[in-house]
Amino acid sequence: MTTTDTVTRPSRTRATIFAIVRLAVVALVVTAIVATFFDTASRAVINPFNFFGYFTMQSNIITAVVLLLAAVATLAGRSQTPGLVLARACATTYIVVVGIVYNTLLTGLEGGISLEWANWVLHVAFPVYAAVDWVFFGDRAPLPWKQLWVALIYPAVWLVVILIRGATDGWVPYPFLDPAAGYGTVAIYCVAILVVIIVVAALVFAVSRMRKTRV
Repeated sequence: MTTTDTVTRPSRTRATIFAIVRLAVVALVVTAIVATFFDTASRAVINPFNFFGYFTMQSNIITAVVLLLAAVATLAGRSQTPGLVLARACATTYIVVVGIVYNTLLTGLEGGISLEWANWVLHVAFPVYAAVDWVFFGDRAPLPWKQLWVALIYPAVWLVVILIRGATDGWVPYPFLDPAAGYGTVAIYCVAILVVIIVVAALVFAVSRMRKTRV
């Protein structure tokens, strides 16, 4: 056995374990979303634009998809493309923000997810896991600071759509975005959300630059 074989085999084993863990977490998240959908449908008629309009739902789906792609790439023996690494950074940012916002502004409020276990998975467990995955599963290249602005594209578009819906059909996913509270208040929350997102994104980028690619 050569020295290369000795080093490469454990590395591949770790990579495979990471990929399997990611697949398991993705399966749990998908199960939580599906269970929430059918639980909600059992009590009321679902408007899919409302159900999937929540930042929580979209962020969980986005993060699950990019982690799935990362796991598939690993199991296929391929390196993650720069685009996928950037997508993971953005997704990690969004899901961590979901955890921060939910646990500081929305805990205990009426509405939202009725299934306690699914609520815990989508608002607590997955945000924590995504952060741990990014910090300790070092299978990503350092991200250049010039790409940091990309993390703001999706949240900015989401906020614009929500503001339009709030002004037209009256639906808003979260009480702090309700036009009834006054557009001045809503604007403050929008700016605060974007600031939190860019701060978290900066931390995510910084972590990628502090650790060398290691699996």
